[in-house]
Amino acid sequence: MRILTGAGGYVPPAGDAPNHYAEHLSVPDLSVGTYSIPSGGVDDQTPHTEDEIYVVTSGRARIVTGDGTADVGPGDVIFVPAGEEHRFVDIAEDLALLVVFAPAYKSRQVNP
Repeated sequence: MRILTGAGGYVPPAGDAPNHYAEHLSVPDLSVGTYSIPSGGVDDQTPHTEDEIYVVTSGRARIVTGDGTADVGPGDVIFVPAGEEHRFVDIAEDLALLVVFAPAYKSRQVNP
């Protein structure tokens, strides 16, 4: 057993970074991290090679995917399949997301 203390808590980006990501756990079949975007900030992520679940722990924003858009806030759970374009926009309050990747983040990437 492992307890991931602090997972899901907002962490402001360092310096001029637009957002912050911290990985808390990585095993072959999944990984867990926290993704933080400040109010008015920019989500500059690209599609991932792994399935992904976001749990909104604090803040409010809108998620945009190929399937449409939705307002999200604390308690919302979002599933994004591998390869799907997605981005958080209109970040109205500092946004903290607990992120679960399956399999582990970047484990399916092919190195050139």
